[in-house]
Amino acid sequence: MPLASTTKSPEQPRLKITEIFYSLQGEARTVGYPTVFIRLTGCPLRCGYCDTAYAFSGGEWMTLGSILEQLVSYPACHVTVTGGEPLAQQACLELLSLLCDKGYDVSIETSGSMDISGIDARVSRVMDLKTPGSGEQVKNRYENLQCLTQHDQIKFVICDRLDFDWACEQIRQHQLAGKCELLMSPVHGDLKAVDLAEWILESGLNVRFQMQLHKLLWGDEAGR
Repeated sequence: MPLASTTKSPEQPRLKITEIFYSLQGEARTVGYPTVFIRLTGCPLRCGYCDTAYAFSGGEWMTLGSILEQLVSYPACHVTVTGGEPLAQQACLELLSLLCDKGYDVSIETSGSMDISGIDARVSRVMDLKTPGSGEQVKNRYENLQCLTQHDQIKFVICDRLDFDWACEQIRQHQLAGKCELLMSPVHGDLKAVDLAEWILESGLNVRFQMQLHKLLWGDEAGR
């Protein structure tokens, strides 16, 4: 009989996962579509309006294979990788490419504080530019703006009029109009949605107003 091989098979990359769940996409271009969310654990930012602080710590280590096994139980073609800050874990890039290889329509929600240039071109990047009201404006990585295409989106979460004026200035200064889709959202419970809607109309800028659909459907407890 041949001797059993003593060579160990290479270990699969692992990611620390806070949750995997199935819901309606609440924001961005695919809003309203049934979507599987993969929420990675950990984030280097501490935005004042964060509604997913539970993802800062804890979580469970999962291999890429075990993540895919869980995904196939859901009847969705859209997958969003989110956090926390998903790019804080190196294996996130491999997960994104693997999801694309499996035929999913993949997006990533990222804070804009980390390098996005290594993300698979098939992935739609939904990237924040953090406003002064977030408390994390200094973490913006403006080099990322050069990487964005029509396939991507920039999101401004607006706390007040100062944030809105700042966002308008960024759009003009960095010539973002036409570069990718531009999204503006009011901070839920802090800024009246109608105020932001009126500011956008008055500005004449071609930006998409959006509200968090999941909050409208399921209330403040829905950090999704």
